Amino acid sequence: MPLVTIDVIKGVFNPEQKQNLIAKVTAAMVEVEGENMRGVTWVRVNEFESGDWAIGGHVLTTAGVQSLAAGRAA
Repeated sequence: MPLVTIDVIKGVFNPEQKQNLIAKVTAAMVEVEGENMRGVTWVRVNEFESGDWAIGGHVLTTAGVQSLAAGRAA
């Protein structure tokens, strides 16, 4: 029974986007493992507070990630 955990920063994805993410990750897993495993494929989204996450010592914030997504420098 696969369990996929997706970590995101709170406020970056709206509920519809999270549902879409869950559906597409589930579909990708089922494509690999087979349709019979759909009912036991778990996908969960963990949200972390803005600023509680860093890459290479650089703190990521909700606003910074939204800037990146929009094609602007964070």
